[in-house]
Amino acid sequence: MTGTRIALHEWIIGGVRTLYPGYFALVMATGIISNALSMADHRSVSDALLCVNLFAYPTLWLLTLGRLTLFRQEIWADLVDPRVVFGFFTIVAGSDVLGVSLHLRGFSEVAVALWVLALVLWFVLIYLAFGVLTFLNSAHGANVVHGGWLIAIVGTESLVILGALIAPTLGDWQQSVMVLTHMFWGVGLGFYGIFITLFAYRIFFFDIEPEDVTPLLWVVMGAAAISTNAGSVLILTDTGIAFLDSMRPFIDGVTLIMWAWATWWIPLLVLFGIWKHVIHRIPLTYTPMLWSLVFPLGMYALASQRLALAADFPPLRSISAAMVWIALGAWALTAAGLIYTFWTLVRTRE
Repeated sequence: MTGTRIALHEWIIGGVRTLYPGYFALVMATGIISNALSMADHRSVSDALLCVNLFAYPTLWLLTLGRLTLFRQEIWADLVDPRVVFGFFTIVAGSDVLGVSLHLRGFSEVAVALWVLALVLWFVLIYLAFGVLTFLNSAHGANVVHGGWLIAIVGTESLVILGALIAPTLGDWQQSVMVLTHMFWGVGLGFYGIFITLFAYRIFFFDIEPEDVTPLLWVVMGAAAISTNAGSVLILTDTGIAFLDSMRPFIDGVTLIMWAWATWWIPLLVLFGIWKHVIHRIPLTYTPMLWSLVFPLGMYALASQRLALAADFPPLRSISAAMVWIALGAWALTAAGLIYTFWTLVRTRE
């Protein structure tokens, strides 16, 4: 029994040491599907997913803080690695997505606290990440560009969504936060223009191997979908500021374009998956990056639903209704993979 405990302790410590920086995508994926189901009046399933997040979010924070305490060199190595640093933005997006879930259920104070936390983390990470790209990346390293870099956009636009929702509760800070959310929406679009250009250059002018096709590629679609969601939230929010209201026509047009762009990517990403797993016969196994595939599916469902409200175009609701169940199915399969992997690792330690 003592040997088993020692082995389990060593396994846990090893897991903390090698913790994937983007693991908060689990919170993002779970939360966004919960929010989409809540808007579709499937409250029981939505509440069940929220319960999962209320366990997963503090657990991941505990593991992250444990890694920061025990393995500072390893976490610093991830922070200065251009291939990995953008994964930390899942903490920003995960905090905001959970904040939206709690705000929908009346816990506005907690939602505000999560938004402030996400905002502080965003400011630290965004300049650190761009500093890494500027000073530590190289022409050779440039070919590490992949969809995961666009998680920075997801984190940025998540601040828009939760910020617009909590602004009415902030009293004298309401108008300042509303201006800030519009600014963040524009910054997110600017990041998208930069990263999608680099991404296209990567896939068009460098050789693509099966191992290059990872679930992170789906963030290309997810970033466009969350930009759509954020734009729709801004359209549906009464700012009370004439200058921001004058931006509505611009926001209307760009939001629809971003939804169309997200839609265009879905068949292409499916073809990438077929090319890797069917043509090249690479087996599909559980990896934490799979949560970065589940999240865009849920975000697309919610973005379509919110755009249907913003544009007063009900047919989009049928697209959302179908996609939310596809996302939930992908979530269930990924969760099963996580549980099976965890169980297998525990059994091998006995």
